[in-house]
Amino acid sequence: MVARGVEEIDVVVIGAGQAGLSSAYFLRRFGLDPLVLDAAEGPGGAWRHRSPTLTMDKVHGVFDLPGSRRDRTAGGDRPAAAVVPAYYDSYERGLGLRVLRPVEVSAVTRGPGERLTVASGAGEWAARAVVNATGTWTRPHWPYYPGARDFRGRQLHYAGYRGPEEFRGLRVVVVGGGSSAAHVLSELAGVAAGTLWVTRRPPLFRDDDFGEDARREAVAQVEQRVRAGLPPQSVVSVTGLGSSTVVREAMEKGALERLPMFARLTPHGVAWADGTEEDADAVVWATGFRSALNHLAPLRLREPGGGIAVDGTQVVAEPRLQLVGYGPSASTIGANRAGRTAASNVRRLLTAATRAA
Repeated sequence: MVARGVEEIDVVVIGAGQAGLSSAYFLRRFGLDPLVLDAAEGPGGAWRHRSPTLTMDKVHGVFDLPGSRRDRTAGGDRPAAAVVPAYYDSYERGLGLRVLRPVEVSAVTRGPGERLTVASGAGEWAARAVVNATGTWTRPHWPYYPGARDFRGRQLHYAGYRGPEEFRGLRVVVVGGGSSAAHVLSELAGVAAGTLWVTRRPPLFRDDDFGEDARREAVAQVEQRVRAGLPPQSVVSVTGLGSSTVVREAMEKGALERLPMFARLTPHGVAWADGTEEDADAVVWATGFRSALNHLAPLRLREPGGGIAVDGTQVVAEPRLQLVGYGPSASTIGANRAGRTAASNVRRLLTAATRAA
């Protein structure tokens, strides 16, 4: 029995980034009418929060949403944080999607009956299926290194980076081996007094066009881990750094001279295990993100390995739940395909349940 004030619904999609909108599109194609709950104030997903200095001509990997071609001539030197949300807004309105925002989901629980209850400050819904597409942007990963609390300079994560001017004349250490680090280095070089680039592993530079086959292979490598219930690694960790605009700019400025990861922070900089030290005024942690899944904790989905076992997008321990924007679909490479897979799984689940009834 559904509690008073709880609305019964077929499908709830949590999150309106690329993965969530892709899922909603295919659900509509399959004859379902999903309710999309989004925690942000407006459309755009994580793109809303990118640095204003990340312009469209620097962006590497904005994929068209399904059923819609983005205008490749639009944007140029305009911030991606303005252009992409406008594209998403037009997409939502064009499809006539039911999107409620800002709605932050606090918990997903089992019951009543064969449904999952989605609870938020704006209401509760008893759904026959849930597609979770909450992404990673709200959970920046800060790795721990000894001495971090003693460092007297500034530390920030890439999620809080807003451009090079605030680092003018400073000595900056940039940590991380992905495109985010390359973006920061490409802008700081020549503005900061000096930059150091440190990574845990030697970076892999790609000089191919990273076509469809290569993208599918990268996604498949990440997918192997989530099938085994292990925490997902980022897609970029298996793709390497392609020849993007920011990578080329950073390379041309001599900013991609990589050093191995330091062992600790000191009050005035960073130090390596061999005793080498470098002074620094700031550290930018371009160290990626983790999946924002705290609201799923009541379902107790974590495997002994620390991850959530997923077959494609379907959670092994809870077939009524699809995870998109998780593991292989956490990047723009796999999000659209994951949306179709999730929608197909939901259609099959609901069709089987209807026949059984």
